[in-house]
Amino acid sequence: MNTVRESNLTTEKDRKFLTVIALLSVAIPLVVAVLFFMPKGDTPGVDVSYLPGFHAILNSLTAIALVVGYGFVKRGNSRAHRAAMLVAFGLSSLFLVSYVTYHFLGQHTVYGGDAPLKYIYYFILLTHIVLAVVIVPLVLLSVYFGITNQLKRHRRISRWTFPIWLYVAVTGVLVYLMISPYYA
Repeated sequence: MNTVRESNLTTEKDRKFLTVIALLSVAIPLVVAVLFFMPKGDTPGVDVSYLPGFHAILNSLTAIALVVGYGFVKRGNSRAHRAAMLVAFGLSSLFLVSYVTYHFLGQHTVYGGDAPLKYIYYFILLTHIVLAVVIVPLVLLSVYFGITNQLKRHRRISRWTFPIWLYVAVTGVLVYLMISPYYA
């Protein structure tokens, strides 16, 4: 039974997956940081200028999938909840690959607005970045506990995952909308 399994200590299989989750939770933000600060060379023939808009669409769709999934679980429809959350996870994964691609190939854009909008932009951006780092292990753990049917653990961590993930998705769109006039 699930309740017996969840009351036991973490299994060997869980430990292996939790180790992978821990490694990814460190590696993903490090790779993004390195790519963000890495000097950019010319990449003739590779146009990635459309990707920031695509990222905003992915973040919007992720936010919608999260809210829809939350609604499903509140109504007791766990099957639809699972589907919506896997869609959100897939969209976020696609976002991450595209985001890394953009920061590997694209040029850095600086926000050009004046105060007080500049302070609002940087506050949103800073909280977005910090929570985007925090959300990586939370999402991976939530998904893992959900698909392995460790529902008590899933619920416990998802109480934190959902609002932070939703905040990151929504602020990703806001950051795009605020900086988009300054893209070259």
